[in-house]
Amino acid sequence: MRFSLLLAMLIGAGPALAQPNTLRAVLNLELQVLDPIVTNSNVTRAFAYNVFDTLIAMDSAGEYRPQMLEGWQASEDRLTWTFTLRPGLLWHDGQPVTAEDCVASLNRWGKRDGLGSRMMAAAKGFRVVDARTFVLELREPFSQVIEAMGKPGAIIPFMMPARLAAQEVTKPVTEPVGSGPFTFDKAEWRIGDRAVFRRNPAYRPRAEPADGLAGGKVAKFDRVDFVSLPDPATRVAALRAGEVDYLEFVPTDYLALLRRDRNIAVVNPRPIAQIMGAIGINHLHPPFNNPGIRRALQQAMDQSEILAGLGLPQDMWLRWCQSIFMCGGPYANTAGTEPLRSPSIEKARQLLKDAGYANEPVVFLHSTDSTTINPMAMVIIDRLRRAGFNLDVIASDYSSQAQRRLSREPPGKGGWNLMPVVFTGFDILNPLGHYAVAYNCGPYYPGWPCEPAMDPLIKQFGLEPDAAKRQALAADIQRHVHDSALMIFTGQFSVPAAHRADVVDVLAVGYPVFWNMRRKGE
Repeated sequence: MRFSLLLAMLIGAGPALAQPNTLRAVLNLELQVLDPIVTNSNVTRAFAYNVFDTLIAMDSAGEYRPQMLEGWQASEDRLTWTFTLRPGLLWHDGQPVTAEDCVASLNRWGKRDGLGSRMMAAAKGFRVVDARTFVLELREPFSQVIEAMGKPGAIIPFMMPARLAAQEVTKPVTEPVGSGPFTFDKAEWRIGDRAVFRRNPAYRPRAEPADGLAGGKVAKFDRVDFVSLPDPATRVAALRAGEVDYLEFVPTDYLALLRRDRNIAVVNPRPIAQIMGAIGINHLHPPFNNPGIRRALQQAMDQSEILAGLGLPQDMWLRWCQSIFMCGGPYANTAGTEPLRSPSIEKARQLLKDAGYANEPVVFLHSTDSTTINPMAMVIIDRLRRAGFNLDVIASDYSSQAQRRLSREPPGKGGWNLMPVVFTGFDILNPLGHYAVAYNCGPYYPGWPCEPAMDPLIKQFGLEPDAAKRQALAADIQRHVHDSALMIFTGQFSVPAAHRADVVDVLAVGYPVFWNMRRKGE
């Protein structure tokens, strides 16, 4: 049997059988959740950018522009913000997008998102003026209103109809009705096979060209399929054979091969769209409710060794970066990094001894199906064992591990202690949106870190109108994160995407978006 025919059988159809003007994309993980407000999963974010839209969007220069909005105005004291929708916006069910829908969506998002919840804490609330106009009234100044409503990192304030936004934030919305450039064909969704999106003929893109996540979201493919191909080798073979058009993440073992293939384009994201590796820590239970043991964990992590395990070319990773806001990002700094410049197993062993570690089992969640997390986790496991941690490694798929990570139960009763994760730069550029900061002492983010001394700094950052003073506050916040080892950072690197060379005008924003791109000649 010819290999291309075998691939065709695996993904359902070869090029001859494919729908006309269809893009076939292979994402790193399987789509399982259709509500982008209840999960920060990258695959749900890719789903959401197809189906939903945002009021404000960030362009390629990091500037915030109106998207669903026609524009906004702030009062002189910046306590009253008025937002006006573009005319003619429709939901996928044909109903008009209204200010009431947007207020309901923002209220739901504000209960879940770290930056959104801080904005809402400073607010009296939203009120609807008319079908296209709504107002945010603040009790006190908040410097990040536009940054919050236009944030490109999870949790993103996607708009949905008020009837769906009325759903409790703890219960996922399952009806995928948005106003975005594609509709989701839920009837054709098969977990383990494919998810199908169709161009939305009623979508009204902005007139200006696409730029980053802003501008005109023109869907040039009639259909986009998220194709399930779990095996990395099969993914690469399918891309090279033309059976699929786009890989979200290139398996590093195949990167050199794809770079030599003139039929393939490899995308190396810019710094703020790169990835930061981290270790999520459960602060609720021993042993990591002890800051001394968290610092031992911190000292056991050598970024250069961990990232070398990815097998990336030298131009795709930084040998050392301990700026929690991404090296190359607007709030990058070195505060609190001095003790982290020379990590060692010996230091970690001594810190463990000094902290009174009693050889408690450490439940370590290892996501074996992630092409980024898996190789880093194997190095992390080795270093932790050498440092003296008594690891109980639970190896499984990422989706199962992410579900277990939500548990507050003790590690020995279905809970957990440590889980390696990855963030896109967009997720952690802003201190008020950063997972180690925005959810401080809050109930939602798994790990539940709490450093009370950081809260006044976080609040002041939100109040501070002066950019230079916000920079200084960001440095103070970072110092607290490192000093208390609230989260461990395992390094900054690129996870290159790849696509067929005949697919052009691909927007390199650090994660997949499927408007603007087209097939050459179509």
